[in-house]
Amino acid sequence: MNPSIETIIWDLGNVLIKWNPKNLYRTIFDTEEKVDWFLSNICTSDWNEQQDAGRTWEEGTNLLIQQYPEYETQILAYWKRWKETLVGVISGSEKILRTLKAQNTHRLYALTNWSAETFPIARERYDFLQLFEGILVSGEEYLKKPDPKIYQLLLDRYQINPHTSIFIDDSERNVKGAQALGIHAIHFQHPGQLQRDLAGYGVHVDIVI
Repeated sequence: MNPSIETIIWDLGNVLIKWNPKNLYRTIFDTEEKVDWFLSNICTSDWNEQQDAGRTWEEGTNLLIQQYPEYETQILAYWKRWKETLVGVISGSEKILRTLKAQNTHRLYALTNWSAETFPIARERYDFLQLFEGILVSGEEYLKKPDPKIYQLLLDRYQINPHTSIFIDDSERNVKGAQALGIHAIHFQHPGQLQRDLAGYGVHVDIVI
C-alpha cells in the first residue's frame, strides 16, 4: 500500500525545462558529428557539472581554454551564449505542475543541478518556477545530485518527510540517490508516463496531456 504523499519534489532540466547544449552548438559547427565530438571531448558533461556544483563559469572556461586554446571561441560560447541551450518548456509537465498547484493538495519543491550564475535566467524566463514553495539550486549550495547531502539539505531546510514525498528526475542516478534516503522517486521519461506514475502513488492529475 502506498503512503499518503504530502510533498512532490521536481527536478527542472529536461523534466520541466528542455535543456540541450546541442541547441547552441548546432549553430556553431556545420555537422552533427562535430557537435557530438566537441561536447564529448571539450565541453563535456563532467566539466559542465562542476559549474552546477558551484565553480564559476569564468574559472571553468579559463581552465578549458588553457587546455584547448584553439577552441577558445567555441568554449566561451557555452558561457556567453548559455541562453541558447534553453530549448523551451516541456508543456505536459508544466500542465501537471500547474494543476497540482491549483489543486492545493501537495507541497511543491524543486531540487535542481544548475549553476548559480545561470539560474536567474531561468527564473526570469519561466514564470511557473514561482509555483514552488522553495527551490534548492546546487550551484548555490556547492553540492549536486546525487550527493546524499543535497537531498538531506532539502529535507532539513523545508522540513520534508522523505517517506511521504516523491522526487521526479530524468537521471536514473539522481533517482537512486533520492531513494537511498527513503524518498519515493519517479524516473521521468515523458509527461504521460509521469502522470501515470503519480497516479500509482495516489496523486491524481486528471488532465489531457
